[in-house]
Amino acid sequence: MTFKKAFTAALGASLALTAVHADDIKGRGASFPAPVYQAWTTEYYNVTKNQVNYTPTGSGDGIASVSKRMVDFGGSDSPLKSEILKKAKLYMFPSAIGSIILAYNIDGVKDGELKLSRAAIAAIFSGKASFWDDEVIAKENQGLKLPHEPITVAVRADESGTTYNFTYFLNKIDPSFSVSKQPTWKATKLVAGKSNSGVSANIQQIKNSIGYVEYSYKIQLGLPAAQVENKEGKFITPTVESFQDAAKYATWTPENDFYAVIGDPAGATSYPIVAATFILLPQEKTEMDKKVTAFFDWAFTNGDKAAADLGYVPLPSSTKDQIRTYWENKKIK
Repeated sequence: MTFKKAFTAALGASLALTAVHADDIKGRGASFPAPVYQAWTTEYYNVTKNQVNYTPTGSGDGIASVSKRMVDFGGSDSPLKSEILKKAKLYMFPSAIGSIILAYNIDGVKDGELKLSRAAIAAIFSGKASFWDDEVIAKENQGLKLPHEPITVAVRADESGTTYNFTYFLNKIDPSFSVSKQPTWKATKLVAGKSNSGVSANIQQIKNSIGYVEYSYKIQLGLPAAQVENKEGKFITPTVESFQDAAKYATWTPENDFYAVIGDPAGATSYPIVAATFILLPQEKTEMDKKVTAFFDWAFTNGDKAAADLGYVPLPSSTKDQIRTYWENKKIK
């Protein structure tokens, strides 16, 4: 399956939900991993004839849907702490690592030409910088002709794990930002869209806009993306290599159900806005859980190339082995 076909299918509203049978596996939640899940589910069906249907509705809905037992598994980019998992009677494990880029639509500014310092990012999303030629932005972009035009900030309308991870990064650079799946934004001009695809569409359609989206949406839709200053003071272009450098700093263990937020990692070559995405399973649904873990076990064995082609970082082999042991200990493998 080609990259373009996988991605186009992933952006569909139903993700092949039109022919769901009673024994199909049903999941919903985070839109961040939707492209790679679509690639995996399509190939898994081709190989095994087992259907996995995943609807990208946002992390908030993924957590709510699996907590209410409306689906067989939930997807969330916002990890849940062990005490919350215990109360909701859920298991959790990571499935892949991705990244969040700052995409923009400014006439005359090509992909990668815009440099955004940590101070500039905080100023844009707090509303302190409301025009593109504001001094805090222009300082690092002396060679660009930034317009004296209002900045339209594109954000998520729904509860979002992408937002959670982006605000986690914002909080690291400016503690006045709250870490939240659905914060109250203070930027002067705002436009909100549902899911990563909705934010991407707003950026494409609105001149002088900027917003945060998952990297796969950038590479398929051709969105220009900024270089972002990391904690070492280096301006880093979003690439799979810079995401891999960042992913090395992930710390998680089966003992805490793999809870980890990777945002703003160390390392001079690390891209600073990276995130893991997670799967949530109902503890009491042992037989269905085994079907879900069989799918992800297949994906961990056979899906790394598809993940990398779509701009994700596959989990390290050591982490996959930890996850398989976790499944065995929970008796869901």
